[in-house]
Amino acid sequence: MRPLNRTVTAIPPSGIRRFFDLAASLPDVISLGVGEPDFVTPWPIRKAALQSIEKGHTTYTANSGLRQLRELIARDVEKRTGAVYDPDTEIIITVGVSEALDLALRTILDPGDETILFEPCYVSYSPCTALAGGVPVFVSTSADDGFAIDLDSVERAVTSRTKAMLICSPGNPTGAVQSAATLEGLADLAERHDLYVLSDEIYSELVYGQDHASLAEIPGVLDRLVLLGGFSKSHAMTGWRVGYACARAPIANGMLKIHQYTALCAPHVSQDAAIAALLTGSAATEKMRREYWRRRDFMVGALNDMGLTCPTPAGAFYVFPSVTATGLTSTEFAERLLREEGVAVVPGGVFGDSGEGHVRCSYAASLDTLKRAIERIRRFTERCTANLSCPTPTAKVS
Repeated sequence: MRPLNRTVTAIPPSGIRRFFDLAASLPDVISLGVGEPDFVTPWPIRKAALQSIEKGHTTYTANSGLRQLRELIARDVEKRTGAVYDPDTEIIITVGVSEALDLALRTILDPGDETILFEPCYVSYSPCTALAGGVPVFVSTSADDGFAIDLDSVERAVTSRTKAMLICSPGNPTGAVQSAATLEGLADLAERHDLYVLSDEIYSELVYGQDHASLAEIPGVLDRLVLLGGFSKSHAMTGWRVGYACARAPIANGMLKIHQYTALCAPHVSQDAAIAALLTGSAATEKMRREYWRRRDFMVGALNDMGLTCPTPAGAFYVFPSVTATGLTSTEFAERLLREEGVAVVPGGVFGDSGEGHVRCSYAASLDTLKRAIERIRRFTERCTANLSCPTPTAKVS
């Protein structure tokens, strides 16, 4: 047989999904691995979807999505950021934000073009860049300064082949929120080096104790910006698979052409549900946000108390504690914690080299569940740090 596509063959499977599948195969496991809200989609949204089915809305929509939804997104983005997008030519409804990211990268990159990614970063960013023919270039961030992006490091990473930057704020896996000053610096850098900027803002409505800053608030960057958003995290709609991209018409038109030949359109019923999400206001989102905030404070305090140094994230629903005090690598820690105590977390190394020494814990679980998980993590950590029963395991979970 002739070999398969070399780029696809070289891409590793998702490290997050691997631990999710492992957790599902073992008894009495508490999973803090997958970034999915534990809340059910609010009833008004579900009701709208039921009514959509009853009305027979089971057909294709326009490739760019239902116009009412695009109009509502344009209105919402303008209200939150001040940026004005034309719903007819500059907004596309996609099959989740994941598709929007893929469309943007494939539209912007030519083979060999470099995209700057900020580590630790979501596991799909590098593979999606490679699948689009691009070359990922990593700029590290550190827990020492709250995973803030260092503009000088970005400047040094730019070469003649650099074409784009991809930022996620609030970030996954760290929960870090980049400051308005940092975003302005990135916008200036993009202008000086003629770079596109992709801004994944799927967690924008889950920010604690401060305002969310968006690149879309900087007028000078809009011609080179692709703003990615959706409803999965803010409205507990992960399974509905509906997201969106906002970009100036030349970029959006390119993305739409790829969308036409691949996904065609996002599910009609899901788009009706997203319309309801925007029409019913933010009360349900605010209720979830406040609960996440309470859980975040519990997790940060508990992890620091047991000696796993954990910065306080300003957004999303993840904590990213250091596990170096245990003497284990992030993978060893995650595998043994799963096997010995039945708690699933994600090793930081899957998010890039600068994530090594950390693990990602999602606090998208009830407070009672988090308390049980913390007690198990505490037992495991105490055994390791006391050097009592931490022999090197003879076999890894596989």
